[in-house]
Amino acid sequence: MAKRTHRAIRHKSDPSEIAYIMKEYPRLSETFIMNEIALLEKMGLAIRVFSVKKPLAASKQHAPADRVRSTVQYLPSATSLSGSHLLGWLGGNLPKFIKSHLHLLRRAPWAYLSTGIQMVQMTLRYRSGFFKKPKKTFIKEFLQAGYIAQQVLASGRVGHLHGHFCHGSTTITMFVSRLTRIPFSFTAHAKDIYLSTLNPGDLLERKIKEARFVVTCTAANQSYLSKIGQGNHTIHTIYHGLETGEFKPRESAAPIQGKPVILSVGRFVEKKGFVSLVKACQTLKERGYEFQCRIVGEADDQSEVIEYLIRDLKLEKHVLITGGVTQEELRTIYAECTLFVLPCQIVNNGDRDGIPNVLVEAMAMGIPVISTAISGIPELIDHGINGLLVPQKDDAALANALEIYLKDPDLRARLGQAGRKKVCAHFDSEKTNRALKDLFVSCLERVG
Repeated sequence: MAKRTHRAIRHKSDPSEIAYIMKEYPRLSETFIMNEIALLEKMGLAIRVFSVKKPLAASKQHAPADRVRSTVQYLPSATSLSGSHLLGWLGGNLPKFIKSHLHLLRRAPWAYLSTGIQMVQMTLRYRSGFFKKPKKTFIKEFLQAGYIAQQVLASGRVGHLHGHFCHGSTTITMFVSRLTRIPFSFTAHAKDIYLSTLNPGDLLERKIKEARFVVTCTAANQSYLSKIGQGNHTIHTIYHGLETGEFKPRESAAPIQGKPVILSVGRFVEKKGFVSLVKACQTLKERGYEFQCRIVGEADDQSEVIEYLIRDLKLEKHVLITGGVTQEELRTIYAECTLFVLPCQIVNNGDRDGIPNVLVEAMAMGIPVISTAISGIPELIDHGINGLLVPQKDDAALANALEIYLKDPDLRARLGQAGRKKVCAHFDSEKTNRALKDLFVSCLERVG
């Protein structure tokens, strides 16, 4: 599909804002997005945030969310389509969105009707089989896009749209772009790229072709997306930046109860490799090492698996689990550890990490790290130079790497210092966000 020439439909003449469109904002596990928005604002960009869902009222929030100046506009809540009859679902949800859609139909009937027709075609084209039911999720995303489109056009100030994660939020962003003729871009991360169920058929290819540009957080992702986009040259690698002034090396390690502390951080999902970590801890225990392993993260589908494994291996005194924490709380936890490990892996459905932000944070604080040689992680960690890499799903190799660090404090110090230098050189947020800002400014200049 050829890239369209965008001409935004608006009354006012100052399209100087970037509209960020996300499924949920702010979210505890997506600190990098909050940091990104705050820094772009600091650099002079005006950001308008649209979020499909509100976070739970009781959920913790990071300090960067407080530094974001832009107002977050939340969409009307829509119930789940899963297991629902479409007509019944529309009866309960359409009234929340109908005003916006009628406004769009009156204002730009051709743009509205053509986008609606494309949405219907997508429900048929991307169903799971020829004789399967239409893919209803596009109907929901079209309704949500209509609400955002009406808000965007009413403001007259949005000159560019940007979706974070290339599945649902970017589908909505693409619909908004079609409804308003305002160009869009998106950031692709990890799971959203590699799970075909999230972008069935050639949907991701179509998004790449329609987008003004695409950003992703690893060179490995860029290579993969370039193949999907058939050599598209608008795909950029921009690493998730880190405020290296906030994550500074600790003055001295303070092991809990005098024991070395092995730290790992991440949601309790299979791709984090926590099963391998617990098994490696069992090996260390059998070899006679005294240590404490702390796993910190939000509960998810692997929580019970990990808890059972810890009990089964009788590691309750060696492996402790802590729930999700804010970035500020996490910095204190980093300062108490001896080393950091995250044994990431590619799971059977293709899901994987890109470059986990917690690895970057730990390295910025001068903590020696261990991870696996998958995805974009070797772009961050050079084995034996600023960290250690082991094969994924190799419990024995992981245990050996942990033992190397436990036995050699000089190596820990040397690789920890080198890790800090690598992060400051290539992952400092002032540098990474400047590249993203330049892309946005270029788009705004074309509109203006």
